[in-house]
Amino acid sequence: SIAILLYLVQKFKTPDHWYPSDLEKRARVDEYLCWQHTNIRMKGSKWFLSKMILPLITGQPLPPEKLEFATEDLNVALKQFEEKFLQDKPFIAGSEISLADLVAVVELMQPVCAGYDLFEERPKLKEWRRRVEEAVGKQLFQEAHEDIMNVKNL
Repeated sequence: SIAILLYLVQKFKTPDHWYPSDLEKRARVDEYLCWQHTNIRMKGSKWFLSKMILPLITGQPLPPEKLEFATEDLNVALKQFEEKFLQDKPFIAGSEISLADLVAVVELMQPVCAGYDLFEERPKLKEWRRRVEEAVGKQLFQEAHEDIMNVKNL
């Protein structure tokens, strides 16, 4: 949860870039963390649930028109994410990775793991993901997403 992440950042005095002391950068992180709940999280989770979880429960794939609606919804949020938060910066809060980037990439990996490579036709988003993965470390990034990447094997 966001509250737990903020607690951990402050309790363990992590490097400043994770939750910047600079008020403008911190405001960008906070803005994204608030926005993402009803945008990237809700729409990415909806796509993931529609594509993977509901068919497991019901034993039938979701009708294509319902998945198409969920895809369109997610695409709107992705466009907003690129235009409002990434803009022309390497990371959400500027030149360094922050909690906002970690939260964003985790939410975006859910649809990817369910078969929707939302990075494929979005070069800005794809490059941002590469930078996040590099900043975290490729091995740690893969380890963190290992379970969700195997969801297709259920």
